[in-house]
Amino acid sequence: MTSIGGAASSGMVDWNLAVATATRLARPGPEVSRDEARAVVAELRRHAKAAEEHVRGFTGMGTEDIHDTPVLVVDRPGWVRANVAGFREILKPLLDKMQERRGGGPGGAVLGAVGGKVTGVELGMLLSFLSSRVLGQYETFAPASRDLPSGQGGAGRLLLVAPNIVHVERELDVQPHDFRLWVCLHEETHRTQFSAVPWLRDHLEGEIQSFLGETDVDPMTVLERVREAAQSLSGARPDTEEDDGGRSFVELVQTPSQREILGRLTAVMSLLEGHADFVMDGVGPAVVPSVAEIREKFQQRRAKGASRLDGALRKLLGLDAKLRQYRDGERFVRAVVEEVGMEGFNRVWTSPNTLPTKTEIAKPADWVARVHRRSES
Repeated sequence: MTSIGGAASSGMVDWNLAVATATRLARPGPEVSRDEARAVVAELRRHAKAAEEHVRGFTGMGTEDIHDTPVLVVDRPGWVRANVAGFREILKPLLDKMQERRGGGPGGAVLGAVGGKVTGVELGMLLSFLSSRVLGQYETFAPASRDLPSGQGGAGRLLLVAPNIVHVERELDVQPHDFRLWVCLHEETHRTQFSAVPWLRDHLEGEIQSFLGETDVDPMTVLERVREAAQSLSGARPDTEEDDGGRSFVELVQTPSQREILGRLTAVMSLLEGHADFVMDGVGPAVVPSVAEIREKFQQRRAKGASRLDGALRKLLGLDAKLRQYRDGERFVRAVVEEVGMEGFNRVWTSPNTLPTKTEIAKPADWVARVHRRSES
């Protein structure tokens, strides 16, 4: 197994142990023969290439830099390794700060006993849960490794999780070739967003680091959230605790400045997810013959969710908010395109100042008035 961390493994989180735990606990993928697996991987790569041209043609967001961000077809352990590397990169300033507090804070003695290994196991449990649910992901903050390359100069990579795609297409009983292209259209849109808008990655990272920089949380509070999530996953939380759906990591927000940053981040993520859904639906009818059936069944799957336990964990991890981002963002993009066309919508990518606010996501006409009328005056 590729090592994730050197000295960091003995700190707040044992990253290597998180990878090992998640890999050990991850559910096995659907049964396929070796030849079938090769065929799925090859087809996903072909679809990713075709989706690139479809997305660029539909959105008008052409870019020559897109080939700097690789497309990787991975299994569940591969997804885990990639995400642990990304988490470690983006969370390093916060964890370093927590490490400093660990020795002198009131929870220092307890944390010394609990240590990074317990946290690594609990994080691994959460990643094992998520590793069977993600179909694809554009990894924005992706340090390169030998088996997981990333783009030049810190650019990201596109991950397609083959066993999960096969599992869902079988579960929904849809046409496999159509479903695989449909998934690639969504994920390729994210790749295009970051490739065609060079400032977007740095802007997003700056907002995240500003948010984390203002965090002044006792390390025990963060570990308590991780433990609650792990207990939800294992069924160890008593029903009296589960009745309120659990507490979200978002509740760690403390300051007015953090709330402002979180509002901006929510707006950006709603835009990115909604835009990907809009493009997927816009391109779909022309290139995916069974898109209507796929969309209907997939929406039903999203709305239905899974078990009570799954629902509690989703709320704790903030995944319910992500589903709202898809809906709200897609409505925003659709309304703006109907009002000012695709070229008019693409002004959203001009600079951080033209990104929609959280209020404008809910009121697209306000964004049109601010961005278009200002530029026309």
